[in-house]
Parts: sequence; C-alpha cells; structure tokens
Amino acid sequence: MKTDVVNRFIWYKGEIVNVNDAKINILAPTAQFGLNVFEGIPCYWNEERKQLYAFRLDDHYDRLLRSARLIQIECPYTKADLKKALVDVIKANEYDENLSVRQTLFVDGFGSWGSAEPVDMFVAPIPKRRTSAEYNKKGLHCCVTSWRRISDTTLSPRIKCGANYINSRVGQREALRNGYDTCVFLNDAGKVSEGPGSCFFMVVNGTLVTPMLTDSVLESITRDTIIRIAKAKGMPVVERTVDRTELYTCDEAFLCGSAMEITPVLSIDRYTVGNGEPGPCTEALHKAYLAAARGMDPDFETFVTPIY
Repeated sequence: MKTDVVNRFIWYKGEIVNVNDAKINILAPTAQFGLNVFEGIPCYWNEERKQLYAFRLDDHYDRLLRSARLIQIECPYTKADLKKALVDVIKANEYDENLSVRQTLFVDGFGSWGSAEPVDMFVAPIPKRRTSAEYNKKGLHCCVTSWRRISDTTLSPRIKCGANYINSRVGQREALRNGYDTCVFLNDAGKVSEGPGSCFFMVVNGTLVTPMLTDSVLESITRDTIIRIAKAKGMPVVERTVDRTELYTCDEAFLCGSAMEITPVLSIDRYTVGNGEPGPCTEALHKAYLAAARGMDPDFETFVTPIY
C-alpha cells in the first residue's frame, strides 16, 4: 500500500485524488437526502499468485445500474468506464491486501430530493480490516430488532441506495444500546428478513435455509454466491419464509454480505444457536467462499477479475 488509509487515493469525477481533496457540495441531494446508489465490491489478495481479484464485478455493476434505474437517475458511465475507474484507483494505491471498494453514483449540484441530475461518481477502496466492527468479528450475538425492514411498497430493499441504510442504522443502534453486536429484522408480515446490510441463513437438519427475496431482502450477490456454492457442494438449499421462533431452534445461523463475508451467529435474543460456537456447515461454506473469491476454485473461476 502506497499511503495510509486517511490519505489514500480515490477516484472522483474522472480524476485520482487524495481522499481529503475530494469535495461534494454540502447542499447536493446526495449530502442532504442520501440520493445515491452504490456497490461495496470485495477484492481478495492471493498471496501465492501475487494477484488481487475483484469478486463478481459484472454482477455488482449490473446491480448498480438496476439501482440507478429504479431510483431514476442516469449513469453517465459505461460498464467499461466503471471497471477502469476501479482498477485505476486500486493500482494508484498499490494495494496488496483484501479490500472493500465503495463505488457510488451520486446526485450533485443544488437540487432537491426530487432531482435526477447531475450524476457523478466516486470510487473509494478501503482495507477490509478497517471496515465496521461487526464485519470483523468471529461470531455475533444478535437480537430481533423492534424496527421492521423496509418493503417493496415503501422504500424497496431492491435498491441499494444510501437512504435505505438508515433503516439498517436504527436496528443496529438499537442492538448496540441493548448489548448485542447486531440485529435481525422482521418484515411487515412479521417474518424474518435480513440483518443490517447483510442476509440471513440458518441450518436446519443439514439443510441451508434463507428467506425469499420477496421477504424484504436485498438481491444480495453474496447470498447468491452462497446458494450456488452450497448446491455445488451437494448441500440442500431452501428459500422460504422463516418464522421468528425458528431462529431460536436452528442448528446454525450466519449473516453474510460483501464486507461481512460469512459471520456465524452465536445467539439470537439470548437463545444460544447450536452449541454457541461456529457450526461445521457455516465454517465449510466460509472456507469455500474464500477459495472462490481468491480464484482458487476452478468451478467458480468466472467469478473473479484480476486487477494486476
């Protein structure tokens, strides 16, 4: 790494600049209303090959463009532009470690929450070890938050936009106030949805179970990856509606996301999950996920894009 994290280079409006020199108008809709869409793109360092791999890059860009379409802003960049910006800024920093790269389309200017332009972009890499605390824990103690997950009829979780994460914030802050690491949301129907910025899985009698996308769940790329890996390894997978009480009787549970990877849930509402330790299915899936993300699994080699 060429610089320390507080002086790292980011890509901003077509230039690579010191993060401290990137300025956004304080009255811009992105600053006032969270009018932006973004991706957190994981990149994994393969020490043996001296190579950094971006994980499922095209899928992240497809979702970014879907989010922009749904929130009704126009992306001024092609997918080739998006990729070049990410590669250029990583190379400028000379990173040789695992990263989470925030790539954000935002509405600038002097408009309001109803504005659709002007749209620009920044790309900001950060070492994974410097991301949020709950993303670096070996196991999580969760609660079911009293806040409900946003729904497709209010503020769709299908849109990965800055404003949506205030919903995650209120649940996370409640969990922290009450002595937990993080939380699990229920949807408007009172069924299990997901965690703050993460999807939920549980293991029941050897079967991997996760809520359906229509249960107020983000169309998570990590979720999709885990389902594909589990099926490839011969593990039964079921996507279905999950009741709250099932959280208290499952054999294993974990939350997952691009930054979080796969993190075991050790207890929910003080109910111990399994024996209170990371379960064998969870650990096996995490190991397989990391192998795929580092370009070490030939069955999933199309998932990775070399940076160098």
